[in-house]
Amino acid sequence: MATKRKSKGAYMISAVAEMYAIHPQTLRLYEREGLLRPSRSDGNTRLYTDEDLERLEFILNLARDLGVNIAGIAIVLQMRERMEEMNRQMQGFVDYVRTEMLTRMQPQQTPGAGLVPLRRTVIVPVKPTKKK
Repeated sequence: MATKRKSKGAYMISAVAEMYAIHPQTLRLYEREGLLRPSRSDGNTRLYTDEDLERLEFILNLARDLGVNIAGIAIVLQMRERMEEMNRQMQGFVDYVRTEMLTRMQPQQTPGAGLVPLRRTVIVPVKPTKKK
């Protein structure tokens, strides 16, 4: 969905409503339902950031294009946030493992240093003895 953003910053509710062709009450409803969390000015005016607008675009895509109701939108947003958190945790784990591997490989100057030989069990076939 294309928007008419001019610059970074905060947008008042009337500007956001006009940009997305929605009623300001819809934005208030989304806030009441916890779907949007705009900041407030000293005069208690809602201020929407670029991040809020990206989230609103996602919400409107779900509602307008896919026909998802408010309860469904809330579930999708929660799942999205959990997935993002899991992704951050996985990236942190990958970074940790990479660092740990590089740290452990650093002191090894000679190839094969630090390798532990494995003992293998050798099975020797026994020839049957002849009975007399």
